[in-house]
Amino acid sequence: MSNQLQDKTQMVKDILESVRDVNLYINGSFVAASSGKSFENINPFTNETINHIAEGDSADIDEAVLAAKTAFKGEWGQMKVKDRLSFIYKIADLIDEHIHEIAPLESYDTGLPISQTKKMVARAAQNFRFYAEMVSSRLVGDTYPVDDEFLNYTIHKPVGVAGLITPWNAPFMLETWKIAPALATGNTVILKPAEWSPLTANRLAEIIDQAGLPKGVFNVVHGFGETAGASLVAHPDVQLISFTGETTTGSEIMRNGADTLKRFSMELGGKSPIIVFDDADFDRALDACTWGIFSFNGERCTANSRLFIHEEIYDAFVAALKERVDNIIVGDPLDEGTQVGPLAHRTHYKRVKSYLDIAKEEGCEVYSGRVPESFSTGNYVAPTLLLGADNKMRIAQEEIFGPVMTVIPFKDEEEVIEKANDIRYGLAGYVWTKDIQRGHRVAQAVDAGMLWVNSQNVRDLRTPFGGSKHSGIGREGGYYAFEFYTEQQVIHVALGEHHIPQFGKKK
Repeated sequence: MSNQLQDKTQMVKDILESVRDVNLYINGSFVAASSGKSFENINPFTNETINHIAEGDSADIDEAVLAAKTAFKGEWGQMKVKDRLSFIYKIADLIDEHIHEIAPLESYDTGLPISQTKKMVARAAQNFRFYAEMVSSRLVGDTYPVDDEFLNYTIHKPVGVAGLITPWNAPFMLETWKIAPALATGNTVILKPAEWSPLTANRLAEIIDQAGLPKGVFNVVHGFGETAGASLVAHPDVQLISFTGETTTGSEIMRNGADTLKRFSMELGGKSPIIVFDDADFDRALDACTWGIFSFNGERCTANSRLFIHEEIYDAFVAALKERVDNIIVGDPLDEGTQVGPLAHRTHYKRVKSYLDIAKEEGCEVYSGRVPESFSTGNYVAPTLLLGADNKMRIAQEEIFGPVMTVIPFKDEEEVIEKANDIRYGLAGYVWTKDIQRGHRVAQAVDAGMLWVNSQNVRDLRTPFGGSKHSGIGREGGYYAFEFYTEQQVIHVALGEHHIPQFGKKK
């Protein structure tokens, strides 16, 4: 081992050994839960305890909401935009300074390969810079002159206290994706991170604390969905709830927030199709297909988990897929060479494994790669193809959320569009063909919020992100986030003495 590699390995070891128990972050201070309770945080690679996390509940949510509401009505709410955005840029700079710490923590906590978490952390810093720039350039109103009588114009105002509930599959990046626009537009924030991935949420709280934001602007309450999460959703002083997670949970959150007329943004589940026509660039489609389902351990909402292959190339494409599956490197998430690591939690591991049994019961061939015996204590599911499937099967209709792809042949364009749309989800989709007219035609015919033609999932932060049907409500990304994080107000100004009816005036 080279000296440089030894130094790098030792640095990662030191970072992980420095992990301590985690407290809540409320009103600018790290505090224990009011109940004194905590819960275990488990390493998905070994299923051993990493540390203990303060277990927030309704009392802690009340404290955090009071702090956030006070900050919104006080210093933060009255701060000039340029001063507020200087804090946003500072957070981005601090994230860049700490990438070498955050990426290993993310891998340690979630099982995501470190080669992928490094890129995700870099995107997190970009989220803050992007929204600082977006607020400066695109948070603008419209004017509506009415002859010489009126000048009507609109402004965007922050809404208030934003409750952000984030998932465990790419926690740091997805947290910043919500926090950045919420803070940049002038709201205050309470983050309820997923209980399975608390480490980088805590590190983010430390970074934001270091940035020097006024007390109460940003708060983190760790805990469980049915206690901390439910209390945040039901709280009457929380105006916004942005949630990323599973569809059933999203529906429950909307029900729980209905009495207080919350504004909701929901980025929910997916079962996205990738359609490969017989004229597609075979090798590039193969690359995109394997990356799209097996990267991030398959735990991604936009994963191409249903593969539709034209019957003319079905056998050749499946043979190539099998070869890829056989050669994907399954390993330690902290090893730079690992391509697939363990799933985030034992509960989720058991759920994904159960779908392999369901596939066999439904008559599919289950073709899997190999998990080295030395990793038997971890939550490993090898990259898997479910062959001989039909779109009506459970394994084609239900979100598995792991490194598992259902493979289905098709004959023609009309058939594949019908099958692609025959599902309750509508988040993403992918079309591979050299016929660009067909590419546009099929992409527009698929019922999903986002489609990629001859590409894997490459994000452009300027564009809207979100789905249709049971995959979500609203859009994140670009200036589209302003629709959620700001209230649009219209001001009507009379320029002259227009006619006003004179009710009750004596003639």
